[in-house]
Amino acid sequence: MALEKANERVKALELRMGGGHDGRPANGAKQLYTGVDIGTANVVTVVLDEDGKPVDGEIMPGSVVREGMVVDYFRAVELVESQKQKLEERLGRPLTRVASAVPPGTEQDNGKITANILEAAGYEVQGIIDEPTAAALVMDIKDGAVVDVGGGTTGISVLKNGKVVFSADQATGGAHFDLVLAGGLGISISEAEERKRDVKQQKRLLPMVRPVMEKVATITQNYLRGHKVDTVYLAGGTCAFPGFAALMEQFLGIPVLLPQRPLLVTPLGIAMACRNMAMSADRKKER
Repeated sequence: MALEKANERVKALELRMGGGHDGRPANGAKQLYTGVDIGTANVVTVVLDEDGKPVDGEIMPGSVVREGMVVDYFRAVELVESQKQKLEERLGRPLTRVASAVPPGTEQDNGKITANILEAAGYEVQGIIDEPTAAALVMDIKDGAVVDVGGGTTGISVLKNGKVVFSADQATGGAHFDLVLAGGLGISISEAEERKRDVKQQKRLLPMVRPVMEKVATITQNYLRGHKVDTVYLAGGTCAFPGFAALMEQFLGIPVLLPQRPLLVTPLGIAMACRNMAMSADRKKER
């Protein structure tokens, strides 16, 4: 059920990305809530309406984060601001309220930097959460573990009765695929990234990147020790590589579920968190 719900939400977002139209007026919403995911390989912005329905979204490549930490502040501001302007032009109205997410355990320092980036781009920041928690919102997970494998890090959150009881993060992700492929094939990092994304080459490249997948599985297994977890839910663009979910399931010995378009799961969850936080703040003001 969790996976079906997540796939429905992600598909609805895909129909709206880049100004797509599925019969819902793009500018008919009373309120707009924005989620910005500043990742290692991409910056993704998602806009929801007051009902939590996707209105629009933008995605741009941008190497402004390394191993979960922002390393190019000014370029990050440029990318976030550029997406904001494109969305505002299409929607015909300003975007103000925003949230973002960072790897677990980096909320204090990296969260402050991320908030500064959003404010510099002209947003009013509602809050910063951790990435696996954002993904959990999309999948309506009450119990289990969310493993968010992004470009630079693997973040894990364990949930019990809808609450996060444990979270951790380690620097292993899609960028390590690129390093392995670049070294093994004698090519540049950028070319390795292109080949990794080419669906025609992925089956041939699987044996080369398998050790990185196994490392992610080991990281997950180590963090889950001491926690009774029946199911693992994957998120993050790196998980889309064919064979990733199957390897994780074989390694962990429990069901591992992969939603469609895992790259969009966390950004969508961030926008959902923005809506929740903004509406909660509004209710408090009304009291």
